[in-house]
Amino acid sequence: MYPNRKYVFILFLIFCYFINSSAIKAEESEYKKNNQFVIARLKYQGGGDWYNDPSIIPNLSKEFKLRTGIKINTVEKIVDIESSDFFSFPFIFITGHGNISFSPAELEKLRIYMENGGFIYCDDDYGMDTYLRREIGKIFPDNKLTEIPFSHPIYNIFYKFPDGLPKIHEHYPGTPRGYGIFVKGHLVLF
Repeated sequence: MYPNRKYVFILFLIFCYFINSSAIKAEESEYKKNNQFVIARLKYQGGGDWYNDPSIIPNLSKEFKLRTGIKINTVEKIVDIESSDFFSFPFIFITGHGNISFSPAELEKLRIYMENGGFIYCDDDYGMDTYLRREIGKIFPDNKLTEIPFSHPIYNIFYKFPDGLPKIHEHYPGTPRGYGIFVKGHLVLF
């Protein structure tokens, strides 16, 4: 089943923003080795289904490649924070429905990752929000998740979303919202 096109477009614009603004400092990333960009899915602890929606990264990659011509690997890479190649991936995707938890060592590694140019996209498929906010609050206790204004480039780089995120699926009533963490003026988590 192909995901809703609006969903792919939203992920696409987030990806465009990342490509335009990121400068992760990795010794030898998968992108450099294969001359292809790679999106990594984070495998995490806590009981949440980190493996949810297995078609989203291949579909996003195909759309991104089609629309931009940038070489991107269409097969997702699964990575956990403790793996030796964690810092090789400048774009990490997190998803799920439930609890997500990180050890103190993993929290520190995530902080270093984001402070050095890594970008994390979190997709709450319903039920992960409370747990993710708790964990992100441990990483950046003085830097809370804030709602991204509709004027931000992430909503205006490739596709225009002057009214913010479009409604894709009805889990929560009301207008969808996009939140982020900024480090030194750069969006590091959406």
